[in-house]
Amino acid sequence: MNRDDTRTQFRNAMASLGAAVNVITTDGSHGRCGITASAVCSVTDTPPTMLVCINQSSYVHDVLHGNGHVCINVLGARSQELARVFAGMTGCSMEERFDGSAWQSGQLGVPVLDDAITSLEGSIVDSKTVGSHSVIFVQIESIATRDDGDGLVYFGRQFHQLAREAA
Repeated sequence: MNRDDTRTQFRNAMASLGAAVNVITTDGSHGRCGITASAVCSVTDTPPTMLVCINQSSYVHDVLHGNGHVCINVLGARSQELARVFAGMTGCSMEERFDGSAWQSGQLGVPVLDDAITSLEGSIVDSKTVGSHSVIFVQIESIATRDDGDGLVYFGRQFHQLAREAA
């Protein structure tokens, strides 16, 4: 199998790997920006650490590293349009991406989405290059969660609501 076939086959396989939808945000001396990402997961709870995979060719990549602090905003079902905006699907400028939603400045000075199901603020403590992407390790310093709202997942190259089971 040639390289292009393998790449296509891998991308198709990853389309069947459902994942939470997140907007990764930062602010600081290198600017304010954000990006939609589903390649996000926990690493360990001691110390609380997450990983975020970002394409190295993305403008956001260098800004995240330059600022050193991020917020992983886990999106709820009603934030599908926001996910599209931060994924660059709507043609909005970086500044326009932050319009139309309520944001607060978090404990680390990064944008925290009011409507996020969970917001995890942290500092970048390490980064590894793997192919075209950086695997960014974020040590979590502040966590805010909500008990209401349904989840948002990306599966089959589409957004889907994930209903919270009634208590």
